[in-house]
Amino acid sequence: MPATVDTTSTAEAGRHAVDFLKWESPDLLILDVVLPDVNGVELCRAIRRYSDVPVLFLSWKGTPDDIIAGLDKGGDDYVTKPFDPMVLVARVKARLRRAKVEREETPRPHTLCFGNVEIDFRSYTVRVDGRPVELFTKERQLLFFLARHPDQVFSPTQLHHHVWGWDAPSDERTVPVHISNLRKKIEPDPSRPIYIRTVRGFGYRFSPREDNGTGCENPATKLKQK
Repeated sequence: MPATVDTTSTAEAGRHAVDFLKWESPDLLILDVVLPDVNGVELCRAIRRYSDVPVLFLSWKGTPDDIIAGLDKGGDDYVTKPFDPMVLVARVKARLRRAKVEREETPRPHTLCFGNVEIDFRSYTVRVDGRPVELFTKERQLLFFLARHPDQVFSPTQLHHHVWGWDAPSDERTVPVHISNLRKKIEPDPSRPIYIRTVRGFGYRFSPREDNGTGCENPATKLKQK
């Protein structure tokens, strides 16, 4: 079947695109190289740290060096201005078709289980021992982000940028307080955390454990299917 575009969203600045990608899952991103607040190529490199969304560059910068830089930093295609709109649409559809095949071959999990904790990304819920856990918005977003990046160390500043946004006022206690509250709600023993661990001098690391028999696969294994 031919690929179709159902809906589109627009971000007016690079930081808005990053915030959008953290909570949404677009099928494709069209990215200009020249943006008001950041270089599009460097933005693509930052996006690649946590997302494999296909990126199509669209720019008046069309030298071989420009195109090579865009593709080397994680871009999937590069279209120079001026361009024929029909050619752009054809390239978008072709990339969407390839992405659809890739998703079917390597499906993205919508549920992660670690120990006695279950995260459902579709229903936006968290359960501990099978019972729903009430989390505040930022607690949930923080947990979801960490769970999507198992065994990676993030500094409090990095977590603040990813969860609260690049332009949000920063307080050095904000992230530690939310981490502490999360531990109280999901850890078997908050004083000795086994999931959200502190890496002294660096930040925090999410450490998934093997499935405890709840019927979900080990999240570390499932995440490799992305």
